[in-house]
Amino acid sequence: MAVTTSQQGTDRAPQGGCYGVQVLIAGRRKRWRDEVVGQIRRAGFSTTACDSGVDALTVLALGLPVDVLVIDVSLSGALCCAKVAVEARALRPGLRIVMASDLSQPNLQELAGEVADIELIAHAARTGAVAHTVREALSSRGIH
Repeated sequence: MAVTTSQQGTDRAPQGGCYGVQVLIAGRRKRWRDEVVGQIRRAGFSTTACDSGVDALTVLALGLPVDVLVIDVSLSGALCCAKVAVEARALRPGLRIVMASDLSQPNLQELAGEVADIELIAHAARTGAVAHTVREALSSRGIH
């Protein structure tokens, strides 16, 4: 199980709960996770990164604070990205979920159709779009 946690490095970072804004990132590709973690940290948020859907759901089931879940759409297998999103929403009904990919995904809209109220991003890691979308997801929840 590969789970890494990093803390925000600025006093001016947006605040969520008593732990600040926490973003959980789930993706099997280390390079993608590292790029997304970097974006999120530069935006001033704390991150926890997991290399599988099982690990991400474990973090949620344990009750650790998470404001936004970012899932790499390339997660496949028994717990593909859509199933992780469905299970995450069952565990935490108000959780903001972002599905992101830096690969061409022709079925991205179809994947998002399985869970209501999900943000979608294509070619996310290289454009800085994940951090921007996380900010939008937080502002729609009233966390600034």
